[in-house]
Amino acid sequence: MLRRMTVFSMVLVLALMALSGLSSVQAQDKLIIGLLSDQTGALQQYGKELERGFMLGLKYATDGTMTVAGRTLEVLVRDTQSNPATGASQARELIEKDGAEVLVGAPSSGVALQLQQVAADLDVILMAGPAASPAITGANFHPNTFRACRNTTQDFLALTTVLKDSGVKKVVILAADYDFGRSSAAAAETAYKGIGLEIAQTIYAPLNTTDFTAVLQQVLASGADALQPIWAGDTSVALFKQIGELGVLDKMILITSFNSNPITKAASTEGEVGGIGSIVYHYTLPDNPINDWLVENHKADYNGEVPDLFTECGFATAQALVAALKATEGDTSTAKMIAALEGLEWEGPRGKYVMRASDHQVMLPIYIVRLVNLTDPEFKFYELVREVPADFVAPPCALPEQYAERCK
Repeated sequence: MLRRMTVFSMVLVLALMALSGLSSVQAQDKLIIGLLSDQTGALQQYGKELERGFMLGLKYATDGTMTVAGRTLEVLVRDTQSNPATGASQARELIEKDGAEVLVGAPSSGVALQLQQVAADLDVILMAGPAASPAITGANFHPNTFRACRNTTQDFLALTTVLKDSGVKKVVILAADYDFGRSSAAAAETAYKGIGLEIAQTIYAPLNTTDFTAVLQQVLASGADALQPIWAGDTSVALFKQIGELGVLDKMILITSFNSNPITKAASTEGEVGGIGSIVYHYTLPDNPINDWLVENHKADYNGEVPDLFTECGFATAQALVAALKATEGDTSTAKMIAALEGLEWEGPRGKYVMRASDHQVMLPIYIVRLVNLTDPEFKFYELVREVPADFVAPPCALPEQYAERCK
């Protein structure tokens, strides 16, 4: 009897081990991605664009299978509401409770900076999204963070191609008072001083400002002949309407970076038609098969709507992530992912993308466009003035001391 029990127990243990092993394999077959977005609040438009672009990018990069190296991709989306503490908490929960192996996001630079810390603490890869603060791949650099989207330094370097022959002599910067605004203001100042422009004292206001009267009075009193707004999200509508209403455009040139289609339509006036500025992406600008695929499939999947400002950013992020996972055969360990992502080159909606190995900032061209109308039903608002090459807008490698050797 004792012998029978021993044999039975051994068989039972072996069976349980086999089942356990099967469960482990099944768990490994799924790869969970935590997507930190904004579904409410001032940046919800950008969150929608990130989510749609990312899902379409996964679809394109996996030929519609949503699998990589035998692993099925599952995306769990969280609404950070642009709150850094909320985003950090959600990111930790996604990894520790939900089993996410990679993080993606976010629209808010303040949130993205906190996500970098979570990714470092828990040793996972963060694919930074539309958050455009230069600090993410600069002063706050960490080897676990990669950005397949441009940062504002690239925007301002592109704008110097317009400003150098514009007759502008002095620029005043009006920026949102959080990391995106402050780090971007510093980047604008460096870029514009590089072509000999004088910079007035930068003016800051909270991102949730809706009455800009006081700060625009400061702008008018600055002695500048050009205004560079550095703003994001829904409150851009109030800002640009009040710029027009308070007569700022009668006294100085507006240096423009065009926004998402609905925001541009709501914020702009007919008096601004003909103006020239930079734009992150517009679906009418690139002429290549991948952008054509993006436009066609976005319309098909989202009730005829066209891609918008940060759709391309989400799409390219998904492409880079899938390319890395193919190279690692589905292994998400940071050592293997870093090796796969550093120096990665791929073709995307803009054309060629290169992930700079030193600071993990993507190199890509920036568009300068002219606003030609505000009424086209498909948001065909622009004509291309020039595509500024990636090497011209490449930001300087500027990393913290412990990583400075990477820039050499």
